[in-house]
Amino acid sequence: MDFFFNIIAVDDNKVNLMLIEHLAGAIGHRVKSFSNPVDALEYVQTNEIDVALVDYMMPKMNGIELTKMIKAIQPDVPIIMITAVNDDNTVKIGAFESGATEFLTKPIDTTEFKARLNNILTIRKYRKMLSERALHLQSEVEKATEVIRAREFEALALLGRVAEYRDEETGEHILRVGNYARIIAEGMGCTPEFCEQIFHTAPLHDIGKIAVSDTILNKQGKLTPEEFQIMKKHTVFGCDILKNADSPYIRGGAAIAGCHHEKYDGSGYPEGLKEEDIPLDARIVALADVFDALTSKRPYKEAWPFEQAVEYILGERGKHFDPKAVDAFMEGIDRVVEVYNNHKHV
Repeated sequence: MDFFFNIIAVDDNKVNLMLIEHLAGAIGHRVKSFSNPVDALEYVQTNEIDVALVDYMMPKMNGIELTKMIKAIQPDVPIIMITAVNDDNTVKIGAFESGATEFLTKPIDTTEFKARLNNILTIRKYRKMLSERALHLQSEVEKATEVIRAREFEALALLGRVAEYRDEETGEHILRVGNYARIIAEGMGCTPEFCEQIFHTAPLHDIGKIAVSDTILNKQGKLTPEEFQIMKKHTVFGCDILKNADSPYIRGGAAIAGCHHEKYDGSGYPEGLKEEDIPLDARIVALADVFDALTSKRPYKEAWPFEQAVEYILGERGKHFDPKAVDAFMEGIDRVVEVYNNHKHV
């Protein structure tokens, strides 16, 4: 791998600049020279440099001041301070404290100059190689992670479809609930990763219904109290099915499956959790699930009109539903309408 280093030299004496250019050129490097430190700073602001050779005694600003400013722009760049001050340790200490990497005195010893510049550039080269290797590895890891994530989401989709074979409405129901949940999560300011995850995990909320008998699941009319107690167990069944998975996405689905019938005021089931004790994703899916259930035709009821279902959601703010989730739902109501119309019981 070939490296072309961007080296700058800053000195108000043009003869000194010519000497630096000659010495660097003797070991195969080109130098961009500046007699005005202000011009050098402007260059550093828009160009990545690999090393700066800075004179100490200059008008307008000295080398220590310039070093501090360069370091403020490019903290990792090595800087060699060059000065005719031989015995003043204050200057040396000030140079190193400002961020200088090396310190050379005038007249410049050509052998020492070449050795120190080569050493700094060698270190710079290996750091660049490591950085590029790290970026390559990061890219490969991201690609592999994306493949794994895609497979995880595929598995979630397949799990979510399991319930389709038990309930004819569930196929579109889980699609709508996933979309509603994502709209709410985005409105609540959740991270993009969380919003993407809940879109894929929300469809698992009723996975436990595979353990409920068809007689109860598809009963025409209202369930008896005994039947309802059995139906309520689908939350526990769903959590048990998913909770021991290695996948964090499926484990997230377990929290949703187990808690999506909990209510914000603590009157829900199976545990009677309330407020922040209910996992956030379950609080979001609780609203999405109820809204879709209200606006969907089921064996035991007709679909509610859209507006009536929205009024119910608003009326349950702080009771059944997290107030923040309700507010986010209302903020995204135009998108909710779009999902409702595009996936209406087809």
